Amino acid sequence: MIDTRTAPYAALVLRVTLGALFLAHAGLKLFVFTPAGTAQFFGSLGLPPALAYLVIAAEVAGGVALILGFHARWAALALIPILVGAIVTVHGSAGFFFSNPKGGWEFLAFWIAALVAQALLGNGAYAVRTGSRDAAPALSPRSA
Repeated sequence: MIDTRTAPYAALVLRVTLGALFLAHAGLKLFVFTPAGTAQFFGSLGLPPALAYLVIAAEVAGGVALILGFHARWAALALIPILVGAIVTVHGSAGFFFSNPKGGWEFLAFWIAALVAQALLGNGAYAVRTGSRDAAPALSPRSA
């Protein structure tokens, strides 16, 4: 049985954690590898180098949307293809375990499952509300 008193807060914890992970990964691409270096890496995989800039932008926008609870369901679903792409192009051939050389795909698979759970849960508590005419005040502790 779902505890309706605490479920919105569980969604909040999941949402903020997922958003922070995406911001961390975007930060890695921006500040460590640099956007140009990330584009070069994408090119080495046979992907269009410009796709790197789109991925960085999606990770930043999706991470912020998740943290704020702005269309969290859609943000979670929109970020899944990035992780599937990482499995297909980089981590899939390394095997399942992330401790394998070149990192396996176990963490990415779990991350995808967490995004699906977020999409099913919704925004959760303290989410920025969208502007529908029936919406409650801007922030609501019980907006799941």
